[in-house]
Amino acid sequence: MSLWTANEAAAATGGRTQGDWEAEGVSIDTRTLRPGDLFVALADVRDGHDFVGQALERGAAAALVSRIPDGVDPSAPLLIVPDVLAALESLGRAGRARMAGRVIAITGSVGKTSTKEMARVALTGQGRIHAAEASYNNHWGVPLTLARMPADTDFAIVEIGMNHPGEIAPLSRLARPHVAMITTVAAAHLEAFGAIEGIAREKGSIFEGLEAVGHAIIPEDLAVTQILRDCADAAGALVVGFGRDGQAKLVQAKSEDGTLPCRARIGGDTVDFTLQTTGAHFAMNAVGVLAALAAAGADVKDAGKRLGDWLPPKGRGAVENLGGIRLIDDAYNANPTSLSAGLATLAGLQGGRRIAILGDMLELGADEEALHRAMAEDPAMEQVDLVHSAGPRMRHLHDALPPARRGIWAETAAGLASRLDDLVAPGDIVLVKGSKSSKISTVVDALRKSAQTPAFQPKE
Repeated sequence: MSLWTANEAAAATGGRTQGDWEAEGVSIDTRTLRPGDLFVALADVRDGHDFVGQALERGAAAALVSRIPDGVDPSAPLLIVPDVLAALESLGRAGRARMAGRVIAITGSVGKTSTKEMARVALTGQGRIHAAEASYNNHWGVPLTLARMPADTDFAIVEIGMNHPGEIAPLSRLARPHVAMITTVAAAHLEAFGAIEGIAREKGSIFEGLEAVGHAIIPEDLAVTQILRDCADAAGALVVGFGRDGQAKLVQAKSEDGTLPCRARIGGDTVDFTLQTTGAHFAMNAVGVLAALAAAGADVKDAGKRLGDWLPPKGRGAVENLGGIRLIDDAYNANPTSLSAGLATLAGLQGGRRIAILGDMLELGADEEALHRAMAEDPAMEQVDLVHSAGPRMRHLHDALPPARRGIWAETAAGLASRLDDLVAPGDIVLVKGSKSSKISTVVDALRKSAQTPAFQPKE
């Protein structure tokens, strides 16, 4: 069964189609394109029109373009539109309109992607599930997710992100969710918002896209919870709070041999589940997920059983044994809230020395120095033996640490990675965390490479 016929895509976008083609998928990247995909020639770092010929050679059913690219046969299967991004949005809007299932949208300063994956895994066996790939949550990621959505989808999970004010509401209106969940609100992108209250209002704007009598799933335990509740009330949503209190409540979570058995109350149901991680913040997000799925009409007890199959995505808190050390790879992103959660995960693991390797937290605005310094006072730091760090912002944390906890500081992550033998030893438990642009993942790469050599093995 095709995803889009030429006539359907033309009607959705208002474009002019060449050829009678059928697309089985939608792609924006020739590297991951599959035969039968509609290739969308977006202009980003490179102009997608430069790759149309390659896409067709690799079996694309057709290409969505604003002009016939040089070197491409004028009679090639094309859908020609005035603006490719606007056409992708229209295709996404049409994909959403023809789908009769339930849509769940997720945003938050921390945990969007891992929470989206939790929801996807938890819904296994409850119908046809469609979820955003990777972190496709921006101005092209959301319409792409909707354009890829089969018409017979039962549950769709859409991730919505932002960097600047005014980005979330239009994407939510495009997705038209029945349920919208906010994982948390934290000091991220402060450069653009100035204060956490502004971030909360932007996150709360996700409720503007809710279908009539939609559900707003909000964290109960935040200083800005009332702002989120006000946003939900303004949208006419039914509010479900989750956290240590609320209609969706985490009753118990106790680490046990690398796992986290939990109990939650979701409305009138008691739901037991076990996560394959020790991070308490994951347990809280799981309660929010169960509340969202219950609001969407899913079987919440079955969803709880399925949560045991979920694993944190790469770079987002997965715990692995690596050449004699235990690694928490959380190198994808960082802000004070997520770093605090990462340190708590590190503190909760039993074994050898607890080592934190940290890169700069970016986009924190004028208070970035103070926010880095303040991490020295995080309660979990008491259980951390040594902190290595990289970057000019992390220098403020380095200087604020007591000498016994102060490890190596380097100007760059590469400089830190070059001193790997001085950072960790077999038997250590190691957290690596920082904003993606800090390139602290360089240290993770170095650890993985070293783990493949005989020299980096546990001592007898």
